[in-house]
Amino acid sequence: MYNPINNTQEITQKDSIFRIGRVFSVEGLEIKIKVDKEKNSSNLIYKGELLKNISVGGYLKIVKGFTAIVAKVNGEYIKEEQKYNDKYNKEENKINRILECQLLGFIENGQFEKGIKELPLIDNLCFLLDKAEFSLVHKFIKDDTDATIKIGTLAYEQGQNIEIGINSLFASHIGIFGNTGSGKSYTLAQIYRQLFLKFRNNQNFIKNAKFLLIDFNGEFNNDKAIIDGKEIYNLNTRKVSGEDKIKLSEEDLLDVELISIMASATEKTQRPFIDRTLGLYKSVIDSDTPNNIHFKRLLKKWFKKAVIISDKIKADILIDYFINIVPPLFDEDGMEIEFRDELRWNGSLYGFYNTTTGVIYPFNQDENSDRIESLSLFKQIEETEISNNTISAIIQFMYLRLIMDVVTNRAQNEHIAPTIGKLMTFQNDFDKVITTEANDIELFSRSNFVVLNLDKANLKIKKMLPLLVSHKIYNEHKKRNRKGNKSLNIIIDEAHNILSYTSERESDTWKDYRLETFEEIIKEGRKFGVFLTVASQRPSDISSTIISQLHNYFVHRLVNEKDIEAMGRSISFLDKVSHAALPILSIGTCVFTGIAAQIPTIVQIDKIPKENEPDNKTINLLSNWEV
Repeated sequence: MYNPINNTQEITQKDSIFRIGRVFSVEGLEIKIKVDKEKNSSNLIYKGELLKNISVGGYLKIVKGFTAIVAKVNGEYIKEEQKYNDKYNKEENKINRILECQLLGFIENGQFEKGIKELPLIDNLCFLLDKAEFSLVHKFIKDDTDATIKIGTLAYEQGQNIEIGINSLFASHIGIFGNTGSGKSYTLAQIYRQLFLKFRNNQNFIKNAKFLLIDFNGEFNNDKAIIDGKEIYNLNTRKVSGEDKIKLSEEDLLDVELISIMASATEKTQRPFIDRTLGLYKSVIDSDTPNNIHFKRLLKKWFKKAVIISDKIKADILIDYFINIVPPLFDEDGMEIEFRDELRWNGSLYGFYNTTTGVIYPFNQDENSDRIESLSLFKQIEETEISNNTISAIIQFMYLRLIMDVVTNRAQNEHIAPTIGKLMTFQNDFDKVITTEANDIELFSRSNFVVLNLDKANLKIKKMLPLLVSHKIYNEHKKRNRKGNKSLNIIIDEAHNILSYTSERESDTWKDYRLETFEEIIKEGRKFGVFLTVASQRPSDISSTIISQLHNYFVHRLVNEKDIEAMGRSISFLDKVSHAALPILSIGTCVFTGIAAQIPTIVQIDKIPKENEPDNKTINLLSNWEV
């Protein structure tokens, strides 16, 4: 607590020791201070206690009347000044120590306020901060109604704890950046662990706060990592059947952009086809006629049109499409029936082939038109139902839509068929991690903290699933959070996997859709109670729009020049000293800055119990190699 000294003698004594110099230059917001000659030592003594003297990165107080202006030292240099000595009748060089300072704020009514109230004047006295003033500058909570969590200590002042207001930190978008091994994931684990330790038994917290952690490398797969009691989905595309599955609804998947991405559809030809397919699907689903009956009627109608085409190549292709739609048919011996055995080409068109007489009855002749209905393939349409699996159902309708388009000369098979094949290939992996069954468990039904472990998922699923799930829970949260009493925090570790704008493995359409989805969350989510936490070792790869919209930053060691530049461009709160320290920060130390911090601060993150640490340790080669 800030307790100003009232005793005049003690004030005078303190000021004489804490005084370090005077302001000699004010150039805009850049302040230069001339240090008193006797204050150039590394330490000072006050009441028997050794004090650290002012240096680069330290803080000082400029007294202007009754206002105490706080500044940070960004640099220092020596300035030589010529002076004529009358006593010895000669010129001498006087050396002055000059501090270059950046204004941070001011102390008023026992509180530190960030910002500039007024500028100092030439010759204003400058002082070291005492302990109480130093604590005020590093007190990152002003609202007494906000609870706090302790995340660590000041790196260069081990006795100074760093506590952050929960509301000011978690009701914001957070960025955690740093090279591999710098402590990035550890910091992510620590801040969320402290939050859950504070509220884990609070029923309102469990009911109204949801947390989704997207884990690409399995670092939080341990049941106790961060906190115990969370729900972990281990998503695996390496097995024939995946371990866990995420429940999505049909509505989540019926999006032309999404299906186009899954099918790697071209913009001008295949995407419009997918749009027409979804239109056909929705017209059947929304019709008054029962879905399967309507679907069967369409199949029968277009089968009759397909088999009377005079182009054999085209007719063969269309028959194959029907075979792909209907379920297989087996004889009494369990052998699959070949539907084509009942069809023959007579040189100009298809007809019904009588296996006993060897006669072909052309379908385009009126007296033979009813023979179409006697075909096993036609009869099997009656056994055909729309799949309960949404992607499988869309593939069925894509075949039907393609049949319709080819018959009416609206599309060419060779332009459209590849996109169906790609969607079928994608479906094999998709079905291992996604379910659309109505009776399956919802995402947050067991816990308000869910981890999606993508360590064993392939690249396609790693790209697609976080987008799908984030989009789903974001839209659901917007609909349900009308009273504004619920929150959703989406946490993405190794965020460059899905928020990069430089990937060359995907189309521009996919990149645009992916980035636009997350950019909408980060731009609009705050007013709906949706907040994003991104952790990455390559901030320069992440969309600049996303980086610039973050409110609080924990920046660990960065050595790549592009990454450091990205931080400098995006973080207006970062001062010169903190920016210069980024390449040399030790493991577990980070620069914390943002709206939750009064000033950029270098923090040593507190230790986490070993069982609650993320699984991201570098292996010890010697312990594995030595006998």
